[in-house]
Amino acid sequence: MPLTVVLAEDSPLMRDGLVGVLIRFGHEVAAAVGDADALVAAAREHRPDIVVTDVRMPPQHSDDGLRAAIALRRENPALPVLVLSQYIEQSYAAHLLDLGSDSGVGYLLKDRVSAVAEFVDAVTQVAAGATVVDPDVVRQLLNRRQDPLRRLTPREREVLALMAEGRANAGIARELYVTEAAVNKHVSSILQKLELHIDGEGHRRVLAVLAYLRA
Repeated sequence: MPLTVVLAEDSPLMRDGLVGVLIRFGHEVAAAVGDADALVAAAREHRPDIVVTDVRMPPQHSDDGLRAAIALRRENPALPVLVLSQYIEQSYAAHLLDLGSDSGVGYLLKDRVSAVAEFVDAVTQVAAGATVVDPDVVRQLLNRRQDPLRRLTPREREVLALMAEGRANAGIARELYVTEAAVNKHVSSILQKLELHIDGEGHRRVLAVLAYLRA
């Protein structure tokens, strides 16, 4: 289904490229802006299906884009937000996850944008309410917390990483070439070992896992 997108990126070349990709895949870009203040204004005006924003942009050339996204999400908890970053910064991912799970949220490295299909898939997933975190960020989060993860088998670690990327059990099964029933058993074991509860909503499960790992 076509989405209405508000995009913020201060590099004109990157901004035009992202607009072209989104349009090519059938989405409407209601506004493409180059600073955080314009992002907030455009989102309020157009009420998009999703906001896609870079972290660093004017006016302060710091984490203005991230702070604008957080402000917009606080105004409208149902607004899906996908944030792009040049580098892995765990605090950025943490701030996004702290937005809660009322709607979709995503954190991707800009290198991932070059894989056009992955980027567009992430936009679609986040707009649909999923949580999507860049695999490199997931791996770094996993490496930070070794103690509780020692309880997990190597296969369970693989499943956990894919869970944290926002994969459904069926998708994990295809990725690992195992049955969905086997994945269900692994997920149950992971959540039990990490003392997490199943609540029936995939993105809430991912948020719980990532929140535990980054604590």
